[in-house]
Amino acid sequence: MASPSHRRPRGKRRSLLVPAVAVAAVGLLVSLAVALTPDGGSGTARAAATSAPADAGTRPSVPPTATGRAPKAKPSTASPTPEPSATTPSARPSRGSTPATAPRPASGGAPLAGRIEPGTTYSGVATHYDAGDGDGACLYGPSPDLMIAAMNTADYETSRACGAYVLVRAAGGASVTVRITNECPAPCAPGQLDLSREAFAKLAGLSAGRIPVTWSLLSPGTSDTVSIRYKTGSSSHWCGIQAIGHRNPLARLEVATGSGWQRLTRTEYNYFLSPDGTGCGGALRLTDVYGERLTVDGIAVRPDVVQPTRVQFARH
Repeated sequence: MASPSHRRPRGKRRSLLVPAVAVAAVGLLVSLAVALTPDGGSGTARAAATSAPADAGTRPSVPPTATGRAPKAKPSTASPTPEPSATTPSARPSRGSTPATAPRPASGGAPLAGRIEPGTTYSGVATHYDAGDGDGACLYGPSPDLMIAAMNTADYETSRACGAYVLVRAAGGASVTVRITNECPAPCAPGQLDLSREAFAKLAGLSAGRIPVTWSLLSPGTSDTVSIRYKTGSSSHWCGIQAIGHRNPLARLEVATGSGWQRLTRTEYNYFLSPDGTGCGGALRLTDVYGERLTVDGIAVRPDVVQPTRVQFARH
């Protein structure tokens, strides 16, 4: 038997049924009206879907990634502008300049020449110094002829330039012939000649101090012959040998041995050394830069004595 509390009086149920039926009828009429409207109401629904929210202006245009940051733009694939090559010179050397590493021209007529070659004109500057009695690094000793010069270290070439005759020309046309008897250390640059005051005065006044010059190797005419001198302390066990008065630069000095000729090493002070005495007091063979050979016999070991020979190199 149902609980009395869940029952409603019959009169009240009937009064509620009538309004419900009326509401249902009105709803049916509204539905029919919407169905008969053109576009079926889709325009309103579409407008609502595409309308921007009120805060759209403050939102990023690119959807954030999972990390909350906008995705990075891809790098450009355009080729960058190539930069100048590191080996391309920024400026060409001026006409007439010579690179420091430029090779010197080969001289077919002087196969044994060093840095100073016959038939080549070199450019540099001339300065002057007090030559005193004419002695210098070549250790030729005092000289009555002061037409001499000191060669820069590079062209001095460990005394290879000693005894060379050089024709020096100034820009104005004046010239002088000097013999290399000394070395001019730094700051003398390659190509530079330090002339005795007497020689410099042939080109310009001493007050000029420093002038541009050109110079070239010379094979002068002379009636003198080559001389030989043994160094102080020389004996049959050790000796130093020096050639003096050679017309052309000396390239080699050899001593006779039981099996042929032995070449001696030239020092920076212009002596050829035999450290074990080989060939000391025996026959000598001299060779100039042109390859000519002179043989000298009968030169005894007499230290510090200049001994003349009867030979001289040919003129070129």
